[in-house]
Amino acid sequence: MELLIKGSTELNKMFMALQRTAASLRHDFGEVENLQQSLRGARDFVAKASARIEESILSDLLLVRPSAGLLTPEISRDGDGRDEFVLALSGASNFVRGNSHFAISLALRSNDETKIALVYSPIDERLYYAESGRGAYVFSAFHSARISVSNITDINESTIAYNTSDARPLIGENTLRTGCPALDLAWVASGKLDAYVSDALDYAEIAAGDLILREAGGKIEMTADLVATNGKIEL
Repeated sequence: MELLIKGSTELNKMFMALQRTAASLRHDFGEVENLQQSLRGARDFVAKASARIEESILSDLLLVRPSAGLLTPEISRDGDGRDEFVLALSGASNFVRGNSHFAISLALRSNDETKIALVYSPIDERLYYAESGRGAYVFSAFHSARISVSNITDINESTIAYNTSDARPLIGENTLRTGCPALDLAWVASGKLDAYVSDALDYAEIAAGDLILREAGGKIEMTADLVATNGKIEL
């Protein structure tokens, strides 16, 4: 097959599956914008769209690893016990509001290690991706470029995204609440953010971003909170 992005054949097959799913998701996004007078109706619509993502992409992914299992925030399907696809629509609350800041997060894990990771923003068609041991990249407008974390060392000069429910004091010169954990992790990986702090999240939503960040030189810790940084500042 002709490779679309720098990386393995499996990575490219997963990206093609994402692109096919994203095409219908862009149509759904146009529809949800027309439902804003009824927030409840928009939520129901997005829930159904999320389910369609899982169904439509699964058949494509099984062509990549036919015996793989599947993990999403709603579904856990057993496979061969070795390989597993981890899939989530990150930023669904933004999608509900007609906000384009959402992404599909997709990872392939083998023997409990993430090998391939993709975070795809379907509206601006920007892909962040990584393979274990091969670095992290961003793909947009038919061009791939390697990414790395920022060099900010002073926490007072840093830009930090938060996804926390408590009233803790916010640290850093600039703070954001974007509502899309997968893209927040990708943005730390690419130097757009210096750190990201969140309440505990469903693993399906962060599996891909975890690998992308680490391959870009960042650090991530998942305990009571999730704390991701450029590896140069301490929170």
